[in-house]
Amino acid sequence: MNKRVFFGTAFLMLGSSIVFGQEEIQVDEKVNELDEVVISDSKFNLKREQSGKVITKITTKELERSQGQSVATVLTRTAGVFINGSTSAPGQNLGVYVRGGRNRQVVVRIDGVTVSDPSTSAGDFDLRLLSVNQIQEIEILKGASSTLYGSGAATAVINITTKSESKKKISANFQSSIGTNQSQEDQDYDINEFVNLASINGTVGKISYLTSFGNQFSDGLSAAEAEGAEPDAFSKFNVYAKLGYQWDENFKFHFFGNLDQYKNDFDTGAGLDGDNQFDSQQLRAGSFWEAKYPNGSFTVTNSYASLERDLTRSSFPSKYQSDVFTFDAYNKYTFGDMLYTVVGANGSYSDFTLLTGSSNVLEEVINSDDAEFDIIDPYINVVYTSDFGFNMNAGARLNIHSVYDNQIVYNVNPSYTYTFGDNYIKGLASYSTAYITPSLFQLFDTAFFSGNPDLEPEESTTIEGGVELSHEKKATVSVVYFNRTSENFITFDPNTFVNLNATNDIEVDGVEVELSTNVLEDKLSIKGNYTYTNIDKLDDNIRIPEHMINMSVGYQLGEKTYTSLSYQYNTERADNDFANADPITFEPAQVTLDEFGILDFYISHQLLKNFSVYAAMNNITNEDYQEIFGFNTRGRNARIGFNLAF
Repeated sequence: MNKRVFFGTAFLMLGSSIVFGQEEIQVDEKVNELDEVVISDSKFNLKREQSGKVITKITTKELERSQGQSVATVLTRTAGVFINGSTSAPGQNLGVYVRGGRNRQVVVRIDGVTVSDPSTSAGDFDLRLLSVNQIQEIEILKGASSTLYGSGAATAVINITTKSESKKKISANFQSSIGTNQSQEDQDYDINEFVNLASINGTVGKISYLTSFGNQFSDGLSAAEAEGAEPDAFSKFNVYAKLGYQWDENFKFHFFGNLDQYKNDFDTGAGLDGDNQFDSQQLRAGSFWEAKYPNGSFTVTNSYASLERDLTRSSFPSKYQSDVFTFDAYNKYTFGDMLYTVVGANGSYSDFTLLTGSSNVLEEVINSDDAEFDIIDPYINVVYTSDFGFNMNAGARLNIHSVYDNQIVYNVNPSYTYTFGDNYIKGLASYSTAYITPSLFQLFDTAFFSGNPDLEPEESTTIEGGVELSHEKKATVSVVYFNRTSENFITFDPNTFVNLNATNDIEVDGVEVELSTNVLEDKLSIKGNYTYTNIDKLDDNIRIPEHMINMSVGYQLGEKTYTSLSYQYNTERADNDFANADPITFEPAQVTLDEFGILDFYISHQLLKNFSVYAAMNNITNEDYQEIFGFNTRGRNARIGFNLAF
């Protein structure tokens, strides 16, 4: 499809709104309301002014306006969060850098369950498996949070809540979009990206149900920036099912299962075309149980996941397999309206198998009987909220690991809120410790000779201080300073590539500023954030920008039409050039990636009460830049889509 057909379709879809626009349509949901309730730092639904953290919430409305985008693209708009690779080819590896940290220092949770992949070097969860269309909201809690969320929660916790079932007997939702997937040099506007979702859900008596299917296909863009390189296709599908039962108002449970899978063509390396394919699959199932009683509740969540990464059709034929079982059982009890307590136990079991060889014959080189460990962590957390503005969040966790000695982490997080009228100003501080156990790959890898069973857990301490001001629930401004020190930082020897603990402590600090406001009777919304990361303190600051700016301006043109402009700016970043490594030490040459700014446009229109259309243009200025040395990024791209719900 050429650009004339593409833009003709776009104008037809949006232009038809003029005809339908003669009909008065009531939009049930009020737009641009500021969220007041947060949960991630306490596991309780507390008012924002009672929280001792600055928590970023990505709302349902914001996610609806991000249809067709990746989860990584949505997250990287958050203060302090930079996900490298989010605007490259759809299958590009993602670097999740929060407050100068790396992937292994971030915990991802889906519906109350921590997700991970023990077969990866960092043990992290692959965000490419997720679909924005199946997510209801996201909360990002930054800072050390191991007390509530265990190993890995050193720089951030990303709490993802999937869409819930309707209260109607039957409800359905269909979303579809088409778009381009092109580089800065290729601006032919061929349709190379398709994203779809179908969901049926509802509640019949005491039984609730939800099923959904989503898929994405992208082509037309080569991962490597090389002359004459072939496009690298990316295809993904997500299947999710949930069945629940509400016994009465005090007891409910549900079971869930999901299959997330993608296939990705990838190149040989920086500036080098190649014919490789990578398949990744996650099969996960579990349950949620909640029993309420006066002033409290008892909750149990559990999950079993089987993950497989298949590279048999590549230059390095191999297959990675891992299993993860997790549970979290906790009791919440409130003493009056001032003291909120959580006492629980969190546990996980992980194993890892690796097969390597040729594409036809693979041999097991790492056995799951050897590469396995388990963790059981009892924990307690207490939140005190006074009637004179003082709040305290404190807790501790005992880490009982099958490989390492026991270890205690804790947090102390006081804050004070002064309220005047519908306004408040909040001062906050925190001192938190965290730990990161080495991944199974880092401990037991023998295929690439990087494993080191003598590795020690990485420990970190984070100090935060800041202030937040809210004006009439229509404007919020916050400023937070952070300082993190890490001991036993896990790195590798550039000569032998063996994992090891750094001898020196790693320290980094920075500042995060966030603002949001609604004016003109809530028709105009402005959001922005700025992040400064003192990368000069980091020994390893590869691909981490010193300054980041995000800004968005949205305007409700009427009851039916919304439009927005958003801008993202990142300063220069260092990267590695492995093609020009030192012949003696094998250390890669250092290169500098240029600064870049991306301007995006979005417009949506409610044609009918249950039918809306939208169009978007990303990287309007066709900014030419690299996120990863030697690899392409997306140039000016367009997409159109619709959302049908009934």
